[in-house]
Formats: sequence, C-alpha cells, structure tokens
Amino acid sequence: MCCDMLKTQSLETMGGSGSGKGKIPTVYQCDSNNRQSQTVVSEMDGTLLVGRSSFAYFALIAFNVGGILRLMLLLLAAPFSGLLYHLVSESAGIKVLIFATFAGVKVSSIESAANAVLPKHYSEDLHPETWRVFASCGRKCVLTANPRIMVEPFLQNYLGVDVILGTEISSFKGVATGLVAGNGVLVGESKAVALKKAFRDQEMPHVGLGDRDTDIPFLELCKEKYMVPPRPGTQPMRPEKLPKPVIFHDGRLVQKPTPGAPTHFPGGKGVVFVCNHRTVCDAVVVSSCLHRMTTTISYSVASFTEFISPIKTSKLTRNRAKDARLIEQILNQGKFLVMCPEGTTCREPYLLRFSALFAELTDRIVPVAISIKTGMFHGSTARGHKWLDPFFFYMNPFPVYDVTFLEMLPPHETCKTGKSSFDVANNVQKMIAETLGYKCTTLTRKDKYGMLARTDGLVNSKATT
Repeated sequence: MCCDMLKTQSLETMGGSGSGKGKIPTVYQCDSNNRQSQTVVSEMDGTLLVGRSSFAYFALIAFNVGGILRLMLLLLAAPFSGLLYHLVSESAGIKVLIFATFAGVKVSSIESAANAVLPKHYSEDLHPETWRVFASCGRKCVLTANPRIMVEPFLQNYLGVDVILGTEISSFKGVATGLVAGNGVLVGESKAVALKKAFRDQEMPHVGLGDRDTDIPFLELCKEKYMVPPRPGTQPMRPEKLPKPVIFHDGRLVQKPTPGAPTHFPGGKGVVFVCNHRTVCDAVVVSSCLHRMTTTISYSVASFTEFISPIKTSKLTRNRAKDARLIEQILNQGKFLVMCPEGTTCREPYLLRFSALFAELTDRIVPVAISIKTGMFHGSTARGHKWLDPFFFYMNPFPVYDVTFLEMLPPHETCKTGKSSFDVANNVQKMIAETLGYKCTTLTRKDKYGMLARTDGLVNSKATT
C-alpha cells in the first residue's frame, strides 16, 4: 500500500504567544554554518522532536515492560495526569505518568526497552530544522522532563549527544519505585538550574533551542536562543539521515500508540476527501493514510461489508434532498468525510462522471487520486456477490493501493466564488484523471449497470430482458 504525503497549507507561526517567546527568533532564522566549535543545548519534546507530547513513549515502555495490563494502567492514569498538568503543574502531571509506567518494574527491564524499542520511534520524529542546527554544532546537550533512563540510549548512541539532563527516577534494590529522585521533574526553572550545574566550570552553550515559554529560563543562559514554533504539517526528518541508522530494534508495536492524529486544516467545519472509486475498500485505505477515523457514505454496499468496516458508514438514499442533509450533518460535526462521487467502481483507466452534490455543500474539498494493482482477482463486481469484494481483492498475491492526496481546492475553484457545482465537480474529476493518467468520461452508474447487469443500478431494481 503506497500513500503519497498529504499536502496541506502550513500555519507558519513566527514567534508564538507570550511576552518573552514573541521576542525570540525562530530556528528557521538560525544560521547553521561554521558552528563546529560551538555547543548547542536543546529541549526534546516539541523541539528536537516534532511531537510535543511524550505520552506515546511512556506507552511504548509500559507495554514492553509490563504488557497490556501495564499499558491499561497508564491509559487509566492519563486523564488524571492531564488534569494535574493543567490545574496544578506540569511537574505533577509528569509524576503520574512516571509512577504508572515504572512503579514495580526492574530498572534493567526499563533500560533494555529504552535501548531496544524507543530509538526507532524517536528517530522517526526528529524535527528537520532543529536537527539542521543541532547537528552543525560540535558539542551537544539535551534538556528534558522525560526520565533520563528513557531517552539516553537514543540520544547518546544515535545522535552523539554529549550531555543528557533529564528527570531521574528512584529505585530500591534494582526495582523502580515510580517516584522521582534528585531535584524532581526537570521543568521550567529547574532546567536552568541543571544547565548551570552541568556547565559550572565551562563556557555556557552558544545556542539554545526551545519551543515554549517555560524554556525561556534556560535559553536566557545561552549566547543565542531560538524558538521552534509549532507548524501543522511539519514532516519529521528521514531516519536514514541520522549519523547512525537504527538497524536493529525490538518491540511488538509497529507504530507509537497515539490516538489518530487529525490532519490540520484552517477552520472547524469538516473536510470532504473526494476520491475516484476503485473498490469497496477505498474509504478505509484513505482513512488509514490519514491516520484518522473518517466517515464514508455509500449506496447499496452489502450489510456484511458495513459490519466489518473499521470506519463509520452512512447510507445514501438516492434522494438528493435527504442525501444533502446527511452530508451536511456529517460536515457540521467537523468530521472528515470520504466520498466517491462516481457512484460506482470502474476497473479501467477511466473516470465516470462526478456527481456535483459535494460541491454544493462545502468549499473544503481535497481531491484524492486512487489506483490499484491486482494480479489474479478483481475487487469489484456488478453481477456477483458484493459482500465478497474485499475478500477477492486481498486474495491477490500482491495487491497494491496507490493513494495520492492533492492540494485542497483554493476558494476561487469552489462554489464559494460563484462557480457552478458542475464546473467544480468536473474540475475535480479532471485533476484526479490527470494525476493518474486516466481519461474522463460522462458515463454514469446507470450506464455501467445497464450494460453489465441490465438494471438501472438502483437497489431492488430487476434485470430487464
């Protein structure tokens, strides 16, 4: 399965909010040339890593040292941790995560999981601009609220970090107590204190990198300071560009156990992903590529197919007014809607006429071009048992889905500026066809079923003689 990267418009924040933060230049303005003799200090979450939350890494450790029960304990503790984080302090929230993850676990098991499991996942989330500056400096230091025992193997072995300052956990006879040792959780002012202590007999770092107001105390100790603003759509650096690639790794989970992350679009109304139709699996594959649960609409899909579908399916009626209300209701809830306005599948490199209904209901439209490759069975049928469609597709020895997300339509290409819904639909059809190298037609579902099954394509319609 191949998914081209979804292209979105980034919201470029140059300074962020906060009186101190707004005065600090961003990492994008930092010159990385001729810094081999300099020292850099960087925060980890949201700075060295694109992700601003460390919860997924706690979850990976929990699952790998304690299995599903330990992971469930962490998940149960997460809401309480979040509540303390916002109502009491960042430190209090992190202490809950540390206790739920580490209490009663052998320190050797934690070290083993941190060494064998976490590097792969950390390496897939490095911020490209931070890395550009970080890698250019000869001496490197990382400050983090995360337990040092979690991050040290990756930072030391794969990034060549010289000094790692993180939260220390306490233990008794080789078993973690779940409590924090030393000076507590490394947040806010305590980061500055730790940095001063680590560099007390040396020159303070030349370059400081952070991503939030609480990083300012340690940034003020550096000769140059830069913020890494959150930019939706920032893609992590490719892991193979690391000084030392992660070749061997362990752990059962393929991906970080994070909730489906929404793709960020301006505004709050839902987005329509308009696809050409290849098989009944189209919407599921698109949802998988988005890493988000979506909703799809369908007509005459087998009940069994709906039952096994991992995403929500809403049924169309072929009553235009009712279907329009259904689609509007989905979009007004802010959901991502995947739809195939051809109304039926087409096996050959042609696109059927696109229904214009989607263009009448929203100006937030993302065209999606889909092609498939099969070697033995077709994953669609007009006369056979439709509930077998997904099974036949996946019975192919090497089935391939190729999904390409195009740019969201600009306002002037939608009905918002006066274009007719038919012009918009035809333009989306043309864009998808050009991407795939297919040809556009004016044929419809009715034409297909009239030719192949001698029906009008409606449910319960009888074949004509």
